[in-house]
Amino acid sequence: MSFSSLGLTPQLLPTFSQLGYESPTPIQTEAIPAILAGRDVMGIAKTGSGKTASFVAPIIHQLASQPLAKHRQPTVLVLVPTRELAEQVQQVFVDFAPAISERLICRAVYGGVSINRQMQAVSRVNVLVATPGRLIDLVGKNAIKLDKISTLVIDEADKLLNLGFRQEIEQVLEQLPAQRQNLLFSATMTANLEPIHESLLNEPAVIKIAEEPDEPQLINQLGYFVTAERKGPLLRYLIKKESRYQVLVFASSARKVEGIVDKLRKNKIQANAIHGDMSQSARRESLRRFKSGQLRVLVSTDLLGRGIDIDFLPCVINYELPRSPKDYIHRIGRTGRAEAPGDALSLITMDELPHFRVIQKKMKMRVTMQHTDELDLHGY
Repeated sequence: MSFSSLGLTPQLLPTFSQLGYESPTPIQTEAIPAILAGRDVMGIAKTGSGKTASFVAPIIHQLASQPLAKHRQPTVLVLVPTRELAEQVQQVFVDFAPAISERLICRAVYGGVSINRQMQAVSRVNVLVATPGRLIDLVGKNAIKLDKISTLVIDEADKLLNLGFRQEIEQVLEQLPAQRQNLLFSATMTANLEPIHESLLNEPAVIKIAEEPDEPQLINQLGYFVTAERKGPLLRYLIKKESRYQVLVFASSARKVEGIVDKLRKNKIQANAIHGDMSQSARRESLRRFKSGQLRVLVSTDLLGRGIDIDFLPCVINYELPRSPKDYIHRIGRTGRAEAPGDALSLITMDELPHFRVIQKKMKMRVTMQHTDELDLHGY
């Protein structure tokens, strides 16, 4: 199937190629026609499946037929759980919008930055991408009205609810017109989605995209037995000796992340940190440099474990294991995406081995382990 068969205006089709899509992904194949038909949609598809474009493209198509008022209010609202995802979704709208009109404006608002600047930014927008808390703040200050919203998207709905945003979502819904199109997207179908699914969606098209059974083969998982003292040298060996470029490293705390970055830089490896203790602008700059290829290594807490798209990331390294098997899956899921193979490497001490075995058992996988006693890590 081709994008031209989905019913989108031809002006939008080149943008898919620019974003790296040669043909529609399964979620795009089913969601785009349903959204164009005006139906409510519930889409369940894993991160990295192309679901953002599956709702952005038809929304832009719909906006093309609407006059852009001089004193505009948003007609499209997208709710997301995190600032990073807000910026990512906004960027996809920005990628598609010029094909229709240079006057079509999308803004993202989220906490952690000056609300005064955002109050100015949200005047005269067509599409608003927002975290629930900051949106409620802006509505409370009369900076924006939501009575013209004709399309509501709730993206990463499972994570929104897991983070405790149910009450904020309900407050937002009270501000919206009763007549609107509702689009709900989630990486997983969990029990806490059922109430909001039933109350929000009207005879929706329910789209559940099953994961390809052979997809884990795209991720080459490998574990390394190592002592705590040799973890740092082994990490640098894996990056430098094997000439790895664009490596995402996970550690358990902001303090550990900063320590790893410091040692990498001292060994002349370009590296930046990203964690919750950093300012929003610093986090955004680290992510921008890494995604653009200017940065060789990004060291992160589980802040980047889920919800952020980094195309064609070849390698993820677990310097420390996450607490849960679910977080492990989210971490290694940053690589091996969009049909591009990737490596997921874990550095395991004997103390961590029992926990790693639990993770493998829950995943129903067996990760090949290698001993590193014979490796000469001198100089790393």
